[in-house]
Amino acid sequence: MKLAEALQERADLQKRISQLDYRLANNALVQEGEKTAEDPDALLKELEECLNRQQILIAKINQANCDTKVSGHSLTELISYRDMLTTKISIYRHLLDTASNTAQRATASEIKILRAVDVKALQKETDEYSAKLRKLNNLIQETNWTTEI
Repeated sequence: MKLAEALQERADLQKRISQLDYRLANNALVQEGEKTAEDPDALLKELEECLNRQQILIAKINQANCDTKVSGHSLTELISYRDMLTTKISIYRHLLDTASNTAQRATASEIKILRAVDVKALQKETDEYSAKLRKLNNLIQETNWTTEI
């Protein structure tokens, strides 16, 4: 199985587990003399199977991420770098949005609001980080599709 396939299966299992949680809650109570729409015991059994499979997949994925090296770095390191870049870009974009809003003054006597950052330079830096993130995502995806677990 390729690492990318395991990641897809893990995502599918997470959705399935969430659905089972919802279905279990919907079948937890029943009016006296009535039957639930679905058998809670059967749903619990399916949940247990999904959770066990998810645990196995997560362990394999984590091990593969630690063991797989790309340009001298583990996939785990690349993923953490990707997460940092994603957070940085998000914060920079929020800062850019805020700094780009110019305050309108009705009269010259009103308080003048000035930008505290160089929007043009910050935008260029954000674009560079975004390009790095795109390349990194492509490298991680390519590695996921070529790595056997």
